[in-house]
Amino acid sequence: MPMSEVERVLVVPTELFHRLGYFQGFSREVDRYLPGLLDAGQMSFRPRSEVEQDPSFKQLIPYVILRHRDKVDCVFQYTRGTGMGEGRLHTKRSVGIGGHISLSDLGGRTDVNPYLEGMRRELDEEVILESPYTSRCVGLINDDQTEVGKVHLGLAHLFDLEEPRVRPREDDVIECSFRPVADILADMTGFETWSEICMRALFGKA
Repeated sequence: MPMSEVERVLVVPTELFHRLGYFQGFSREVDRYLPGLLDAGQMSFRPRSEVEQDPSFKQLIPYVILRHRDKVDCVFQYTRGTGMGEGRLHTKRSVGIGGHISLSDLGGRTDVNPYLEGMRRELDEEVILESPYTSRCVGLINDDQTEVGKVHLGLAHLFDLEEPRVRPREDDVIECSFRPVADILADMTGFETWSEICMRALFGKA
């Protein structure tokens, strides 16, 4: 993106999220939220510099968890380098691949889904997937207890890979590997809040 060009990111009114059903943490009720949140009439693209400090809007963020199931469940985890987009998350450990959906993801077209296009771009920018996989949206993440969380709403996607073959494409996806779910749950020191929320909700014991 040229330096003079303002980045515009996909947002929905926070009031819409509250109307659909406010929650703190993780919700598995995908069918309850997605139709409203991804309604073209509710989505807009606003300057990122403005909405990062405006809790009246929620930036929609795809958060893709890559899992390989062999003898035990393992997920891809990495450290965010200092060159990645959200400065408040630099050096944090993460199990989620994803980022902001930008107006540029539309490519000037009106017949594409900006959310899906943005998710594909983020994946392609950050990692190289060398395995067939199946995918599904498994829940939503909201954390109003942090400054980052107040202005973002995560859509958690679980990708089940046939083989644990993932390589970083970005230099700032560092210290990455597949790691047993149980090991991550046993020590989540250094992980970003969204990763903690997802791991406990999706893989933690009741």
